[in-house]
Amino acid sequence: MTTQNEANIPLWRDERFWKIAVQLIVLAIVVAIGSLLVHNVSVNMQRSGVVFGFRFLDSQASFAIGESIIPYNPAVDSYRQVMLAGLVNTLRVIVVGIILTTIVGILAGVASFSENWLLRKGSQVYVEVIRNTPLLLQLYFWYRAVFTKLPRPADRLEFLNSFYLSNRGVFLPWPTVSWNLAIWAGVVVAIAIGAFFLWRWRIYLMVEQGQSGLNQLYILWGLGIIALLIIIFPFNWQVPQEVSPGNIQGGLRLTIEYSALVTGLVVYTGAYISEIVRAGIQSVAKGQWEAARALGIHSGLTMRLVVFPQALRVMIPPLNSQYMNLAKNSSLAIAIGYADIYSVANTTYNQTGRPVEVMIIIMITYLIINLLISVVMNQFNRIAQLRER
Repeated sequence: MTTQNEANIPLWRDERFWKIAVQLIVLAIVVAIGSLLVHNVSVNMQRSGVVFGFRFLDSQASFAIGESIIPYNPAVDSYRQVMLAGLVNTLRVIVVGIILTTIVGILAGVASFSENWLLRKGSQVYVEVIRNTPLLLQLYFWYRAVFTKLPRPADRLEFLNSFYLSNRGVFLPWPTVSWNLAIWAGVVVAIAIGAFFLWRWRIYLMVEQGQSGLNQLYILWGLGIIALLIIIFPFNWQVPQEVSPGNIQGGLRLTIEYSALVTGLVVYTGAYISEIVRAGIQSVAKGQWEAARALGIHSGLTMRLVVFPQALRVMIPPLNSQYMNLAKNSSLAIAIGYADIYSVANTTYNQTGRPVEVMIIIMITYLIINLLISVVMNQFNRIAQLRER
């Protein structure tokens, strides 16, 4: 309720008035600037005789791209299809990059606390060298100095008769794509979801009721073994094989452009995630380490069971930023000839003369990708945070 003194305050001295007024002024300035930019673009397009619109996406693309998972024929398909192919290529890089860079960053961050001098110093050197070198230069290094210098197919590098490296690409074992694969993959996902909720129930029983949780642990091990057996056998893996000298068929082939891009992004972003992990571990109170040592817990178990779960609450928010940076940095694929969404869009607006519309598509695409990453990470953040009773 407004008091008599508050009612007598002049408007220009009322703090509540100025809080609203300043926001309205800023909003009006932003709207005015945006309207001016839209007006200038509209006038310039009219002078050039160009009508704003996206109908050009239905025209024939007529240019080839280096690789595409989805079907694309430049002689038949439209710009819409080639943009979709570029988007799928971008998502391939982002999803695989986030998974691998998380693994690299965690390993490097934990290694900085290792009792092994070589591991500890190696992690520090890795972080200092990578973080102080431009990403574009690193991508050129991986592409020009590493992957393009791999031996010819006839002199390829071979590991376990299943992995092949040459200047034609990287060949890996891969499941046979079929409806059976989709069904069994769904079963594995269902097992993983069930194991997650069982793990949370086990934690609840151990923390709230003081139970040992051994029965649930045995079930978790059983689910893990079942999932592993499903992945090994029903997935029907194809192993790359040499059908003729230098000609390898079967399995999954990764081009050197894709391999160089993913490797560069993972190594670069992993150095930043390593520092996030290191800072998160250092944020855990020293008493937690000492208490674990007093109980006779091994240093490895101390890190995995005591320290890292607590550090996770500090690490997740900055991890969100690094994942979004990886998604945006993937646009540097154009520098090494990988056909991502930006590379395809660049060719599209050069051919169609539609830079405004194409740039809008690119901006919206990266905005949606980063918003999805942010939403997922915010959910993880809510799960990891402490809940007060």
